[in-house]
Formats: sequence, C-alpha cells, structure tokens
Amino acid sequence: MKIVVLGSSGFIGRNLITELKRSTNFNIYGFNRSEGLDLLDYSALSEKIKELKPDVIYNVASHGGSLHYVKEFAGQVYSDNVQMALNLYNAVKEHSPNSKIIQPFSNCSYPGDSSIQKEENWLSGKVHNSIFSFGNAKRSIYYLSKCYKEEYGINSVNILFPNTYGPGDSCDPNHTHALNGMIIRMIQAKQNGDNEFVVWGTGSPVREWAYVDDFIDVLIYALDIKSLVYPVNFGQEKGYSIAESAKMIKEALGFSGKLAFDTTKTDGDPVKILSCKNFKELFPNFNFYNHKLGIQNTVKYYMENLK
Repeated sequence: MKIVVLGSSGFIGRNLITELKRSTNFNIYGFNRSEGLDLLDYSALSEKIKELKPDVIYNVASHGGSLHYVKEFAGQVYSDNVQMALNLYNAVKEHSPNSKIIQPFSNCSYPGDSSIQKEENWLSGKVHNSIFSFGNAKRSIYYLSKCYKEEYGINSVNILFPNTYGPGDSCDPNHTHALNGMIIRMIQAKQNGDNEFVVWGTGSPVREWAYVDDFIDVLIYALDIKSLVYPVNFGQEKGYSIAESAKMIKEALGFSGKLAFDTTKTDGDPVKILSCKNFKELFPNFNFYNHKLGIQNTVKYYMENLK
C-alpha cells in the first residue's frame, strides 16, 4: 500500500510515520513545507499526487496555534487551512481519484454551547468565538469532502478528535497543543525558580484530552474504513478541568510553587467532551491511555528536550 503523509514534520505527522514504518506492508512518503512541499502551491502538490498516485493520503497538515494566535491571525488561519485542503482535493480529482483521504478534525469545530459533543449536533450551532477561524476552517473542509464525494466519488475518512498532547510536539508554547504548552511553561517556571505558575483563564473549563499514541492508533485503524465523510467522534466521554490537569503537571514535575489563574485570558468553550457511542461501535475493543501517565510521559519528554 502506498501512503502519503502531508504535514509529516508536525506533531501528528512525525508520530504517524514512525508507527506506519513498523509495518513492511506500506510504502510511505512524507511531505511538509520545511522540506520543500508547500501545500498552498497547487502545482507542486499536484505533481506529487500525479507522480505517486497513492492509495491513501493522510492530511494532517494544518495552520493553527494557541487561542490567542488563531484569533490574532484569523484570516490567515482560515484561508490557509481551506486552501490547502482545496488544493489536495483538486489534485486527487485530477490525478488520483481512487486515493482515500484520511483527516482529523478538531472538536473545537463543535458549537460553542456544546457540553457532551454528539455527532448529530456537530453543525447545529456557531463555533465558539475564541476559535472561530480554525473551527470553521475544519467545517469547511468537511463540506469540501462531502461535495467531492458526491460529484467525483472521492473517498474521505473524517474523524473528530479532542485536544491532543504527548511527547514529540513543538517546544514553542505558542505553537504547540494546549496541554503541552502548559507543561512547557510550568517547566520554565520551575527552571526560573518562580514561586507560582499562572494558568491562563479561570481553570474551570473541562476538556477531553487525546494522548498522541491513541490518536495515531485511530488514524491507522482508519485504513480499514472505505469512506466516512460525515465524521465520527474519537473520544471516551471523559474530561478534566484545566485546573485538574495543571495539578497533575505540577505533581509530575515536582513544582513546589502555587497555581494562580489569569482570568483576563479567555477560557474558550466551558466544556468540550466527546460522545463516544458511535466510536465504541466502530472500535469496541479500543483501550485508552491513562491521562495521568500520559502527562508524566510528556513532562519527561520536555524536561529532556527543552533548551
């Protein structure tokens, strides 16, 4: 099987390629902007698709960042994500219509007033204003995949994921995933000898977290699904408040300072927990990684890799 991974230098892309290489059944090709393939360049992307005609394309490339980043650069975040996907679908339509596209969507694309996020309610309301650009970009990519399936028969597997964390992500707290960013900042506070760590927001929002190994497992299991255009949730219907996760990080790190909360920073959605009913039907035997152990592993990684 010939597999292309777009966004291969990112957090998910690197971990995905590492896991795919454990099998001798896959020929794997990774592409990313830093190594010369800009997905905003249609001609370059089109040539690669034409040359390889892959069986499967993992579209794990995205332009995102912290809540503050995606709000400040809302136009660029939205347009880049949609344009990259449009270029991909047009290249597949033109040169490799039998390719299957597997892509994760963030659960920030759910309505801002959701608590338990159920697939049937995904498009029933507005994305929270704090993540409006990124969340609506993911919705737009879904509409794109639906239209290209209906007119051109292109198969997509779309999966809605919660916030992801784990070893191997960026060491820049402004360009990493939320929980990893908090871990980085708390390590820096400990290294600086600070007597307190400031959590952005009130600490009350509840989030479901996906450990990176679980995320990768689901992406690989998706190879066996022919088409799933309307997305299914990946989740266990279990969340932790930001304050609870901060306390777990504090314990894993051995940080002796106190936790403070900067209430001038936005909280985002009050609750983001994914309904797991449909996921359990698809993958009844899936075992989730323990959240506390995941935080311990991630703290260890950043302690060893932060400069």
